[in-house]
Amino acid sequence: MASNPFPLVVDNLSFRYRDRQGAAIHNLSFTADPGEVLLIAGASGCGKTTLIRCINGLIPRSYKGEISGKVSVFGEDVSGWKLSQISQKIGTVLQDPERQILGTKVLNEVAFGLENLGMTRKEIFSRVDEALDFLKISHLRNRETFNLSGGEKQKVALAGILAMRPSIVLLDEPLASLDPASAQDTLDAVRLLADQGLSILMVEHRVEDVLRIKPERVMFMSEGEIRYLGDVPGLSKVVNYREVKLPAEDIVERAKQDPAPAEIQVLPGVTNLQGGNEALVKFEDVAFGYDASVEVLHGINLQINRGDVIAVLGPNGAGKTTFVKHAIGLLKPKSGRVFVGGRDTHEASVAEIASMLGYVFQSPSHMLFAPTVRDELAFGPTNMRHSKEQIEQEVKEALKIVNLSEKENDPPLALSFGQQKRVSIAAILAMRSRILVMDEPTAGQDYQNYMNFMDSILQMPAFEAILFITHDVDLATIYANRVLMISGGNLVADGKPQEVLRDFDRLKANRIIPTSLLALNFKRLDKTGRFMRAEALAHV
Repeated sequence: MASNPFPLVVDNLSFRYRDRQGAAIHNLSFTADPGEVLLIAGASGCGKTTLIRCINGLIPRSYKGEISGKVSVFGEDVSGWKLSQISQKIGTVLQDPERQILGTKVLNEVAFGLENLGMTRKEIFSRVDEALDFLKISHLRNRETFNLSGGEKQKVALAGILAMRPSIVLLDEPLASLDPASAQDTLDAVRLLADQGLSILMVEHRVEDVLRIKPERVMFMSEGEIRYLGDVPGLSKVVNYREVKLPAEDIVERAKQDPAPAEIQVLPGVTNLQGGNEALVKFEDVAFGYDASVEVLHGINLQINRGDVIAVLGPNGAGKTTFVKHAIGLLKPKSGRVFVGGRDTHEASVAEIASMLGYVFQSPSHMLFAPTVRDELAFGPTNMRHSKEQIEQEVKEALKIVNLSEKENDPPLALSFGQQKRVSIAAILAMRSRILVMDEPTAGQDYQNYMNFMDSILQMPAFEAILFITHDVDLATIYANRVLMISGGNLVADGKPQEVLRDFDRLKANRIIPTSLLALNFKRLDKTGRFMRAEALAHV
């Protein structure tokens, strides 16, 4: 008697996109077991998302090109299946939830797939409630999807997939927009799904977080090929610790053999400016709500000074993005005042504020529109009437910083999510605003890319201050000289990272989970006197 076929078999799979040189993936072969979490790691643009698209049928149906090899689900070749057939067996949560959510209400969004399968209302409601309950987001059931935070949208997208009850779930960076505690909740749900017999393939840069749920196997991809496929302990022996973010203790052990990293000079332009602690942006008792009955920000008072590198931490839906949108004039306070460069934002246009503050949105699809990467980067400086020569130089420098020089003529929307994110950052870098504001700059980025571009940005003489919203505690640990914590629309902490991040109880109350790097930094603080990256701690 034949044994049960594997839920998923990928056999000698290769694909080249129609409008690109060279194959995105070549000769990939592996199987997935029932009840397995298979973690797929690798640098941004290494082919992880292309692999996901081949498995869920978007390649070759939506993305055209040359494909060879075979994908089988429970022993059947899926090349002849309709997408509707594939989606009953394989559920996918995309990297950017904005692209996945169609319904205006959460209930409609989660019910969407079930309605297409022609189920009864009773069965639909029962499955929707079960999925929302499973992910602990029943309180979002009647909310409008437009007003959800990025992290909440991510969970709603996952609920829509779980309601369909697939046998295989593909997760493309499911943690990218989630606060640390929500990421833990999602991972716990993933582990539970696998323990119930589902096969889970999870593409994720936050490797350390995923290791907590003990994935059965790890696949490491590089340049479109599988370089490692095996158990977790074998991973840290074969991967470059600069490419995949391993636990801090592992990096320290590996980095001891290498030369110490060079010190970076943060915001070098600030040291040459006179006028020391002049407030660039000032919040005076700012309150705001999207509708009259609900206040989202409550009485925020603070100022952003020259030389500040500020990390904004806090749970999903805490009001962090709303706070930042006040600094750049996209939103105006309902009460209180915001001053940018001494001017009340009620009196300044968004265009006037843009020369002072450059803003990188959380979702690159909100920013990108031009036919090529080069046009995208030239758009802002052109509008600000920079000279032709100046624009040429600004575009080149920005591309170099985000490691995308060879993509200059590519359409931005044909790039991977991580690369799109870097294009959106480069577009703001090219404008040379005095203050750089970034919403989740490292979402979708591999460790090496995000360390490189953060290092480069902090050393740019054009910037007088930098502010970034992040769920990555390590990013705050390594780069910030000031940490703001926002929760429930209130500013609950503001101070040096060593002060704000010391109170582990307060961190947990605000859904922030201490990392191995933070713990190691506190352990060595007596010797170092400051927070450092793991590679530098190896040489202390």
